[in-house]
Amino acid sequence: MNVRKFGAPLLVALAFFFSGCGTIHQFIGPARDWQARNGQLLYHGKRTTLIGEVLVRFSKAGDFELTFTKGPGVALLEIRQDANFFSVKGPLAGVSWSGSVAHAPGRLRGWLQLRDKLMALGDKTSLTHSYGGETFTFRF
Repeated sequence: MNVRKFGAPLLVALAFFFSGCGTIHQFIGPARDWQARNGQLLYHGKRTTLIGEVLVRFSKAGDFELTFTKGPGVALLEIRQDANFFSVKGPLAGVSWSGSVAHAPGRLRGWLQLRDKLMALGDKTSLTHSYGGETFTFRF
């Protein structure tokens, strides 16, 4: 097999293939006009129950961040999300994920539903949300 014969077309094909999935979404960072709430989260999953500190921040435009920690410096889960895209990382997520909200893995959908619920919370000091065998109980 002659590598030179196939080298250039192969490189062009690979560049074309990876250009569609190589898009990096840029999330907007928190600003002065963002709302922030901190409190406690009781997470009850299929095999795990955890209580920890939670920080939720969001903008009027729908940008959202959630950080769930257990003690100082131990981030269990970090979510960044807007109307169409998300990024999730931390030991509770297993593997870091990012991409379109519409194509999120099933095991993250409960977490990704929290954006709309928490942004609509208003002056209430608690929220309980259940999805697919997981329960999220917030106290602010």
